[in-house]
Amino acid sequence: MGRAFLTLGDSYTVGEGVAPDARWPVQLAVRLRATGVAIDGPQVVAATGWTTAELAAAMDAAVFTPPYALVTLLIGVNNQYRGLPVDDYRAEFRALLRRAIGLADGRTARVLVVSIPDWSVTPFAARNGCDPAATARAIAALNAIARAETAAARAHWVDVTTISRAAGARDAVTVDGLHPSAAQYARWVDAILPAARAALAAF
Repeated sequence: MGRAFLTLGDSYTVGEGVAPDARWPVQLAVRLRATGVAIDGPQVVAATGWTTAELAAAMDAAVFTPPYALVTLLIGVNNQYRGLPVDDYRAEFRALLRRAIGLADGRTARVLVVSIPDWSVTPFAARNGCDPAATARAIAALNAIARAETAAARAHWVDVTTISRAAGARDAVTVDGLHPSAAQYARWVDAILPAARAALAAF
């Protein structure tokens, strides 16, 4: 029997536009097992379009079976997309991170926060009149908050934003021109895997 894995987020965690087995949390579990780490498939609490507040509400309604050996959190792009206040993001992200740590039995080393991708470089952004510089700055501001909160909590931080900025590559996005492809998610997993292994070593 493996160890329980919980992943919290939005469309990037659900893997909008890719097959279920191509979602990065599923790819991560497969990669971990391939390296000899026993872990269950992820319990996914995520949906396309969710903000921090909507994820919190969904968690209120979800059924959890803690403690989890690994908890991941990736949230915030929809706060940016809707132009929601940055201070609200700070407070809501902090609360979500606290809840994630609680579900990991209070062990901050078991919690992994993944940065918000930069969608300003995607074909979708180009088609829809996005101001790339302003969008990139807004995402960077939210990532700075999330990274600071993650460091303060002594959880793990993984940057996939840099990877996402190669979204002009032919295989980087799905047919919607916005969400990451299976190939891009595989590159995310390359970055996430060392932190996940370190987190699971703390189990």
